[in-house]
Formats: sequence, structure tokens, C-alpha cells
Amino acid sequence: MKKFLLLLTASILLAGCSMREKRPPFSLKGVWVMTQVTVPEGYTYQYPADEGTWMRLYEGDSMMYECRLTQTEQALVVKPKDKCGVTLIDKGNNEHLYLEEEDPRPLVVVNDSTITIQRMGRVSTWQRAKDIEREWGTEIRATVEHDWVNGATSDDVHNYVFSAKEREQADIIHKLIYAIIGVFALVIFIAQIALANRKAKRRLQLQLQQIHEEHDERPQPVRQAIESVESTYFSSDEYHTLQKRIATGMRLKDEEWNEMETQLKKIYPGFTSQLRNLYPMSELEYQTCLLIKLRIAPRDIAAVMSRDMSTISTVRSRLYQKVFGKKGGSKEWDGFVLSIGT
Repeated sequence: MKKFLLLLTASILLAGCSMREKRPPFSLKGVWVMTQVTVPEGYTYQYPADEGTWMRLYEGDSMMYECRLTQTEQALVVKPKDKCGVTLIDKGNNEHLYLEEEDPRPLVVVNDSTITIQRMGRVSTWQRAKDIEREWGTEIRATVEHDWVNGATSDDVHNYVFSAKEREQADIIHKLIYAIIGVFALVIFIAQIALANRKAKRRLQLQLQQIHEEHDERPQPVRQAIESVESTYFSSDEYHTLQKRIATGMRLKDEEWNEMETQLKKIYPGFTSQLRNLYPMSELEYQTCLLIKLRIAPRDIAAVMSRDMSTISTVRSRLYQKVFGKKGGSKEWDGFVLSIGT
């Protein structure tokens, strides 16, 4: 039992040590404001006073800007006063040695948001100003650094006023700018789509015109040859077998679809390529067109495709509208498909 208690105690101590080791080191980085000063005589002065308070802006643990700060509901007034290098030396147990330009001062970390700094018996208490850091940190850094970079001294720097109203107005302006940019981008996007649609429509018109011209200018001997091959195929046992196969409603295999496409290319050499170039069709749309070209009745097309008659009718009328850019019925599309390649 004693051994167990010793092991348990050792484990707790080791766990505590490891937790302490994992705790990140304390850093001054950020904005701090003075909340009170206690003097050796025992008096304590509370801040902010009527004239405001002191604010320190630490850039990590190496540089500090000190400013006079006055804060109201409408604005934040900052007057840069001093700039100096700092060093923070961890002595353990939340005690640090704090140096401002090599002038050592004891610093105690009360908690992550509160510290005390002692100098010549005066103990000043500083509080992290997370709200100021979050809302105004970027602006304060830019303005304070601007003064010191341009050689200003504590006597000739001027006040910087950060107005909450101006910030709101700036936010509104930024949002408006983003909205205008968004609308402009949307207009460009819509214009590009419209241009692409216009080009696609023009391309379709040219293809349709080419199809009609090929059909009208085809020599009579060529037409007669196509009609002869067509008549021979549609009266063949092969075609009647295909019709019966389709009439059963059983789905066709891939090789049967491939054979069907090959046969159509023999009868109508330009049919499948012209059909493919008109519109990027789905498999359902393309196979429906193949069956139309083979003179398969709509009810048999619906059966072999495992679709309702209404679905097949919608597919045909929708294809007509997509290709010709106007409303049309399923029979009008059938007539167009039958005219291609003949």
C-alpha cells in the first residue's frame, strides 16, 4: 500500500512538472494599459483618470512604444510619447527581470492579462487591452511607427484620433467596393456565358446549314445508292430480328449498341458524326436518336430504354429546343433525325 501511494504521488508530481513544461512562455506582445499606480507612501492612483491613461504597445519582448491614451465611446485618441528597447528575463515562479534600455525593474505576472512593474518603489499595474488590440492594433502600430521613422520626438508628435464612426464608414465603403467588384465580376461572367452561348448557337446554325446543303446538293445517283442500301437493310432478316429483340423490352447489351451504330454508319456515312457534333448528348439522348433513325416506334424505344413514353417524348422535344433554339415537338425532332445523312 505504501509503495502504491509513493508511486501515485510521484506520478502526480511528474504530471504537474510536464504540464508546467508544456505551458507556453509568457510574452508581453500586444497592447497594455495602466490601471493603477501604488507609490511608496501608500497612495494608490487609479486609471484611467480625467486626462486618460498610459498605453504600451509591445512588439514581442524586444521593443516598446509608450503612448498617452484617451478613450471615449466615439473615438480613441493616441499620442506617442516614447520608444525603447526592452528585454524580459524569466526568473521562474512568474517573476521576471524586466529591462527598459538596460534599466532593470522587477516584473510579476499576476495572470496572463495582468502584470506589475516596480521602479523606485512605485508599482504600476498593467492590463492587457485585447479589445484595443483587436479593433485598433494595426492602425496604432502604423501611425506610431510613422512618427518614429520620420525622426519625431516626444515633444513634436501629434495626437492620432481613431474614430469609431469613421471606422464604420470605412467598413461600409469597403463593403460597397467589394460589392461593386462582385457585381462587375458577375456582369463579366454573364457576358462571357452569353458570348459562349452566341458562339455555340452560331456554330449550330452553321452545322445545320451544312447538313441541309449536303442534303440538297447530293447528286441523284448518290441519293439512289443510299436509298437502295437503306431499303435492303430495312427489308433484311437482320433488321427484323433486331425489331423483335427490341419489341421484347429487354435491354440491349453494349456490343449490340455498338453493332447498331456500325450498321448505321454503313447506311448513312455521315449520320453519327453530324449527330455528335450538334450537341453534347447524354447516352440516353444519343441512343434514342439511333433508334429513331432505325424507324423504331416510340413505345418500343421506351420499353428497351426502360423509360416511360412521356420521358422519351420529353427527351426528343428537349433535343429539338436545344439544337434549334425554339420550342418543338417530338415528331419534329424525329423528322430532323430521319433527314440527316439521307
